[in-house]
Amino acid sequence: MISEGSTLLVATRNRGKAKEFREAFQQIGITVKDLYEVEGIPDIEETGETFADNAYLKAKTVADILGLPVLADDSGLCVDALDGAPGVYSARYAGEEANDEANNAKLLQELKSRVEGYAQSEQDVSEQDSVPAPELLSSARFVCTLVLYDPQDGSKLVAEGTVEGHILREARGSDGFGYDPLFWLPALNRSMAELSLEEKNAISHRGQALRRLLELIER
Repeated sequence: MISEGSTLLVATRNRGKAKEFREAFQQIGITVKDLYEVEGIPDIEETGETFADNAYLKAKTVADILGLPVLADDSGLCVDALDGAPGVYSARYAGEEANDEANNAKLLQELKSRVEGYAQSEQDVSEQDSVPAPELLSSARFVCTLVLYDPQDGSKLVAEGTVEGHILREARGSDGFGYDPLFWLPALNRSMAELSLEEKNAISHRGQALRRLLELIER
């Protein structure tokens, strides 16, 4: 489908995601381009009910236009106290034109209006271990599904990744994007936005999915 020395188009206009893809694929000699580097690709409405549905829809739509293999991902945040929301609506949780700041603000608003006591119980556990801890509002996970689609034969590779964590009451960190500043990783005692790109790729949902996809490509 793709091999060392080739160029792969990733169906995203998210600069943060594109950077992570470039970091991963350069390790096997594949150059990554994103949708800012090609013309004639319309915005694709994400109408799927699952991350896998949306990733396949984006990959196939762009691949059919260009006649080339295309990689797409759909990923998001699933918060237990919100019954799995924002889920597939993560990128547009606060509206179709919402930015990261607006989405994060809505997430905190929804959680703070519904969650009481969870933060205190988490704080109590940390204090028993004499480890300073921020207030947490709910357990949560980041989920990522990647689909690499080849229009020449209709074949596809699918890889998934998940990382467990908690939602912070207040944002921490200035790196990353999306909900990273609100996503707390207990094992590292840091938010996702406090990690370097290398550290993030080593443990993140997208990093896990990418490693699994690379294994499939190299078989």
